[in-house]
Amino acid sequence: MSDGLSILLTNDDGIDAPGIAALREELTALGEVTVVAPDGNRSGLGRTRNDTAVVRDHPWGYAFGGTPADCAAYGLRGLDASFDVVVAGVNDGPNAGNYVVGRSATVGAGLEAAFLDTPALAVSAYHSKDFFLSPPEEYDFSRPARAARGLVERALDAGVYDEVDLLNVNAPVDAANPPVVLTRPHHDYGQHVEPVAEPGDEYDLADDERLVRLHDRTWPGAVGWENPFPPTEEHRRLYPVGTDRRALVDAQVSVSPLSVNHGVPDSDALADVVETFEVE
Repeated sequence: MSDGLSILLTNDDGIDAPGIAALREELTALGEVTVVAPDGNRSGLGRTRNDTAVVRDHPWGYAFGGTPADCAAYGLRGLDASFDVVVAGVNDGPNAGNYVVGRSATVGAGLEAAFLDTPALAVSAYHSKDFFLSPPEEYDFSRPARAARGLVERALDAGVYDEVDLLNVNAPVDAANPPVVLTRPHHDYGQHVEPVAEPGDEYDLADDERLVRLHDRTWPGAVGWENPFPPTEEHRRLYPVGTDRRALVDAQVSVSPLSVNHGVPDSDALADVVETFEVE
């Protein structure tokens, strides 16, 4: 059992969000928790970084005028302290699927920590029926927080971080005793582009300009704000067992191990191209 851990805690919903309060309360049972979290909502920014930021003292640590990745960087290199692990969350809403994981600022904080050679865990919450936790103050984040606490403790003790850089966890707030499953991020993404305005419309556009809107289809099977992962046989067929999105369909705790090296696939075709290519 890991006793007396030094934990850096951050999130992307802001230092006053209910998810980080629940997570801080759980993690204090493992050791000393220092909070460096954004002073407001910084969702959807991935690993975006800033050159400068205002730091303000907070009863839990520091409110930071930057992104979650900034918070991880500042906490690990700007404080006179060393940390055993960085934990980000509990995020309001899930971060499941390759595309969403890449955009998530909760995961982005964990990736920044991993690049700085520190084990990390990102945890996000979802409701198995409502899906979106809105407004978040009406939901109880304690179950995802307990899942994060248990995984931090067990993963460090088991040497998981000798092979894994970051754990991405999605946990339901409403399912009693949800099973914990090992998953991989699922690829499910689309893009829809629609015109908004032409020259001569109410927008100030030059003759050679057009205004367009890009719609990310982060869960293409859903329309509007409906639950994209309802517990139906149709969605069980859509998302294979072992994927993070299937775990959400089944109201499970999804645990995906991630690496910061992005993978380097072997390609004989590329090797042939490079070996025969000459720049004139």
